[in-house]
Amino acid sequence: MSEQITIIFENEKLRVERIHNVWFSSPNGFWYDQPEDEWVQVTKGSAILEFEKSKVELKAGDHMYIKAHERHRIESTSSDCEWLCVFIKTGNILV
Repeated sequence: MSEQITIIFENEKLRVERIHNVWFSSPNGFWYDQPEDEWVQVTKGSAILEFEKSKVELKAGDHMYIKAHERHRIESTSSDCEWLCVFIKTGNILV
């Protein structure tokens, strides 16, 4: 179970990360509650994201938008999961 994060790009409006997970899951009781909006795409493998009232399974090529402060956690990932994540910093709405 491991996670490796590489920041690809960052400025005052955006942060782009590549995340590689190996059989990863968020710690029990842990929820992300981020101040930024986030767009995520699974580029390899698969993952299950858990929200307070639902779960979403993502496979390679799937993507989704997570609004700021939308509590979520990683329930599980495959052994070869890779993500591309774009964080949109507060006050910098993309249209």
